Parts: sequence; C-alpha cells; structure tokens
Amino acid sequence: MAIHKKVKGKRKHLVLPAFGFEPTDGLAQMIIDAWAHPGHLLERDTKTHLPTRRAVEEATARVKKAGYDLDRAVVITEAEHDNDYLMQSDNEIVFVLPNNGRVAAPTKNLLDTAKLLMGCTPNGV
Repeated sequence: MAIHKKVKGKRKHLVLPAFGFEPTDGLAQMIIDAWAHPGHLLERDTKTHLPTRRAVEEATARVKKAGYDLDRAVVITEAEHDNDYLMQSDNEIVFVLPNNGRVAAPTKNLLDTAKLLMGCTPNGV
C-alpha cells in the first residue's frame, strides 16, 4: 500500500513515504468539494486505469485554488493508493482523497471532519 515513483536502473520504482502536514482550510474545502462534485478528478483511462489528462488538469487547478502552486497534481482514491499507485511524472504530487463513507451525514462540522481525515489518510488531500 503506497505510492511508487518510477526510476531508472535495476530498481524499477521507489516506494515513497506517506507524509502529513497541518491541514488547511483550503485543502479541507477541496475534499468537501470533491466529495460533492468530483468532476473529472477521478476519471481514468479505460486501458491503463491511470488518471486522464483532464483529471490531472482539474486536480492541478483545484490544488492551485486551495493555495498551492504545483506543476502537476493528481488525486487518487484510497483504493488506488492501497493498490500501489505508480506516479507518472517526476514532478507529480499525489493526493489521496479520503473515502467519504467515513463521514456520518449530515454533519455540522464537515470542514473539521475533512481536516481530521486528511491526517488519517496517507498523503490525504
């Protein structure tokens, strides 16, 4: 269960460590928005099962709206993370969208709940 990065040489990929950081309102809102309106974030190529160009563009735009200037962002599901997602670019930053099934609906504290789930999910958005 990890995110892998392609490398040249004997090893075909490296397992990247999961990380966490102080949740922000912008990224927490991105989670809430993705749960309600995923758009093309989770669109996958039917042959490769990898994020489409449209999914990458939308993820990058949403991350920028949340306040981060990244060249290439990708949003994957927890299942994709657990099935060892392989990064497609050296400058790709991968965010894992927490499963919204963990949230009791309706909730009064959705923003705070999203922040908590960011901390519980490896590389959580």
